[in-house]
Formats: sequence, C-alpha cells, structure tokens
Amino acid sequence: MSSHSVNWKEDENGLVIFTPHDFSFSENLRYLSRSANECLYEISGETIRRALVIGNEKLLIEISAGSDQFLSVGIHKPVTHQMKEEIAEYIHDWFDLGFSLTPFYKMAQSDPLLKKPAEQFFGLRVMGIPDLFEALAWGILGQQINLTYAYTLKRRLVEKYGESLENGRSKYWLFPAAETIAGLTIEDLADLKMTVKKCEYLIDTARLIANGKLSKVDLLKEADVKAAEKKLTKIRGIGPWTAHYVLMRCLRFPNAFPIDDVGLHNAIKVITGSERKPAREEILKYSARWENWEAYATFYLWRVLY
Repeated sequence: MSSHSVNWKEDENGLVIFTPHDFSFSENLRYLSRSANECLYEISGETIRRALVIGNEKLLIEISAGSDQFLSVGIHKPVTHQMKEEIAEYIHDWFDLGFSLTPFYKMAQSDPLLKKPAEQFFGLRVMGIPDLFEALAWGILGQQINLTYAYTLKRRLVEKYGESLENGRSKYWLFPAAETIAGLTIEDLADLKMTVKKCEYLIDTARLIANGKLSKVDLLKEADVKAAEKKLTKIRGIGPWTAHYVLMRCLRFPNAFPIDDVGLHNAIKVITGSERKPAREEILKYSARWENWEAYATFYLWRVLY
C-alpha cells in the first residue's frame, strides 16, 4: 500500500505536519463533528483537542490548521523529539495523510455516483481509528444499532473503563486499553446496557490483542485485503462488515469495502433517487469502476448522509 512517510517539523509550541495538496482541514473537521456525543476528542471552532498516550505518558494535544497545507499541533507540556515524532505519526495516520487521492478524483470525475460528492467534499480523507482495539470495539458496538446509540455505548464504555486527563475544567478521555477489557467479565459490562453477545465479543477481542494473538502489525503483513479479512472474520463476533470497517479505518486498505453497510445503501438511494435499497448485484456493478478505491468511494458516499 502506497503510504508515504510523515512530513513534519518541530516548532516552539509543538510541531507542524505538512499535508498533501488534496487535503481539506474543514472537510475532515466536519466529519469529526458529526456526533455531538463524541467522547474521545473535543472540537471548538476550528480546533480539536484530545488526549493521547505516548510512551507511558498522557498528553493533551491541540490540532488546528493555519491553511490546508499544514496542521499545527500544540502540546500542553514539553516533550522529547521522539515523542513529537510519535505524535506526528499518530495524527498522520488519524487524518489519513499518506495517500495521494489524484487517481481517486480522476476516476470519480466520470462516475455516476461519485462525481458530485467528490467535487462537493474535495479534500475529505478516510478519517481513521489508528488503534486496532478501538477500531474493532467500535465495529462491535455499532453492529445492528443506529449510530446515535453506538455513540452512547462508546461513551459508557470509555467513561467506565478508560483513563482520563484533566486540564482546566475539562476532562479528556482515552479509549480503554485491550488489557483493561481483557480482565473483565460479562457481569462487569452489564450496566453498559448492551447485548450479552456484544460483551462477549468485546472481551474475546480484547484478550486476543492483550495476549499478542492479534495485532495491527500482523494484519498489515497479510498479502491482500481478502487474506486480512479472513484473519479477522475468524474472530467470534467479527463478520465481513466489521472486518471491512476495520480494514478501511484502521489498517488503511484502500480497497476495503463494507458492501452490506446500511449507510452505503442509503447514500446510493439518495443519489439515484430510488425508493428501494440497491440489490447486491447493482452495488457490484457500480463498484466495479471503483477498483482499489472502494474504501474512499464508501467514505464519500457516507458523507452525503450528514
């Protein structure tokens, strides 16, 4: 996968990360603002604040953009060059800065579904979830419920089992570590009010990661998206939809494709003005043109809905 190295430099307050030419901070900010119930970062105006663990230290970072050419990152206390490098890498991954979207935009120009969204939301990236456990957990939490309720479940899980960092009057939460959830029982998760099955899947997945049987590094070694999907769907509770969601947002396979996604179906309905859900054959026909860019096509189509 053609991901480029991080282009960044230190400055007096923190660091600056240079962004590709086809990047729009405001478009990505809009995506990040789509739920008022997000608990892992806070957006005020054009600034994002969130806590990160770098090394073993909890840090508060603040991201803003002077222009679409770079992101300015402030850190609330002095840190080493090595830590700055890790922060730059995290943000580079989170904001999906490693791909040139030129071929995607070229393809979209003549695509019946993507032409308009690609022009309208130019500069939008597949905003990621760099942490594998967080990405899998979010996929599991989101199964068969609406997005609003998924955010509620995430908040309950994070506020009960995540660590936090306080700054002024604000509290910034960190997603619980796999090790923390691995040590729990189904009873421990009872008051989060999610199905017993979801509790089981969450704990099982956390244990696989905590025991080193599942890692981002291993999944990235897989030859292609099919092999990586196979490895993920062997895990109880991870079906093709969750697998492709994680392949798309955490492992950065540009050809990951959650074809059974309800949001994708709704977006196709909106664009085509159809009354009914598109049949799988129809979706396959549309997506034949998107080869190797299915993840971006999906993300841009989702964007039509919010």
